[in-house]
Amino acid sequence: MTLEIEKLLDDTGWQLLQALQCNARLSYSELGQRVGLSSPAVAERIRRMEDAGIISGYHAEINRSKIGYPITAIIRMSSSPGEYCNHLTAYAQEIPEVLECYRVTGSDALIMKVMASSVDHLESLIDRLSSHGQLTTSMVLSAPVTKRVLTPVADNFREPSKTHVIP
Repeated sequence: MTLEIEKLLDDTGWQLLQALQCNARLSYSELGQRVGLSSPAVAERIRRMEDAGIISGYHAEINRSKIGYPITAIIRMSSSPGEYCNHLTAYAQEIPEVLECYRVTGSDALIMKVMASSVDHLESLIDRLSSHGQLTTSMVLSAPVTKRVLTPVADNFREPSKTHVIP
């Protein structure tokens, strides 16, 4: 992490990020009241976080069920012999039902989160994808954790202090 990013991610910076993750439509005035800064100071801090690439966008969250896509599924794909992962990712980018796609290590090449309007629609999507590799599909029943608000994570991977002496 660069020094500039470390300075932006002080306690106030993290408070701003957490508030924006929960509600990106908060005004600078409201954010300022929450973190103890003036509106112009908040605007400047947020602009600097955007410039540094810490904040990469603002998005509306859509209830897919309300717009006719109540089914969510996870599709794991292993590539066929001779199939290149770049070809698979390019193909996945062209399918509007693919909401997220991750290139992964292990026996799978890609893991995709997809939406469908019905079981028949999901079956059709599986049929289209299956010509590109072996699939394993799981329908999502519920999502106990979604869009977790990022917070500073304790660094549990540091070595214990060498100065600590056990009697």
